[in-house]
Amino acid sequence: MTHTGSCFCGAVELEVTGSPEAMGYCHCRSCRSWSAGPVNAFSLWRPEAVRVTSGAEHVATFQKTELSQRQYCSKCGGHLMTNHPPLGLVDVYAATIPTLAFAPAVHVNYAETVLPMKDGLPKLKDFPAEFGGSGEMVPE
Repeated sequence: MTHTGSCFCGAVELEVTGSPEAMGYCHCRSCRSWSAGPVNAFSLWRPEAVRVTSGAEHVATFQKTELSQRQYCSKCGGHLMTNHPPLGLVDVYAATIPTLAFAPAVHVNYAETVLPMKDGLPKLKDFPAEFGGSGEMVPE
């Protein structure tokens, strides 16, 4: 299965192939600040499943920490994805790929939330243990 998406102006187009490794919500301050929203909807993919198909020359990167290389369109500023080298995964923002049936399964960094969401999904204090977090759950 292949899904296509683009930046805000359409200058950069991308595709993802197969199924994401995980989907959910991130509540960390960095994601909130970057997305200018109270929560970020993520879909995590293996790097080989993500491909920029058009406009690669307009893809710019901002790296604040070693964990995240945030990529956006240099023409419109539209956010595209975040490469997470230590995790071996790429977060293609759910809103970037509108044909993907977003099916969140988890909340990460819920200890930092500014928008409590009572949806019955697991709420992790930070990250799963296999990604270097505590794996600790917090109540809704």
